[in-house]
Amino acid sequence: MSDTPETNATQPWLHVVLHEPEIPPNTGNVIRLCANTGTRLHLIHPLGFEINEKAVRRSGMDYREMAPVEHHDSYEAFLETVKPARVFAIETGGTSSHVDVNYQVGDALIFGNEGSGLPQRVMDNLPNGEVLTLPMMPNTRSLNLSNTVAIAVYEAWRQLGFSIE
Repeated sequence: MSDTPETNATQPWLHVVLHEPEIPPNTGNVIRLCANTGTRLHLIHPLGFEINEKAVRRSGMDYREMAPVEHHDSYEAFLETVKPARVFAIETGGTSSHVDVNYQVGDALIFGNEGSGLPQRVMDNLPNGEVLTLPMMPNTRSLNLSNTVAIAVYEAWRQLGFSIE
């Protein structure tokens, strides 16, 4: 399943993976981010919303014409189809900071949904050190999903010199 335009056959420098997202405006913001950073967005189903013309316009997902979006029935289907170089989860309870990784072209960043984060079965399949977190003040729960994605993507891009060959 893919909304990827035929003209964009090149491999992206980074894969952004939203696992079963629930809030359309967050997904719309991430689509816009991917359009502006040259990253590829992957949506793991089921989604918590419909993707139809009305929903697309209302949530800001109209950028999907400018950003390749691929749909996958499961996390395992994503891995099998895309075969990313490495996968890093970004979760509140991560063991390493998102700035402590040396990002490489072909990496994937996976983010859990707004209500429950990533399922344990996904977390259990990640090697040690590949569950990352963003620093936050004590006694706070989490950042908004689209903000978290933006912070992590821009850190990876910064490390790669903001230029992708």
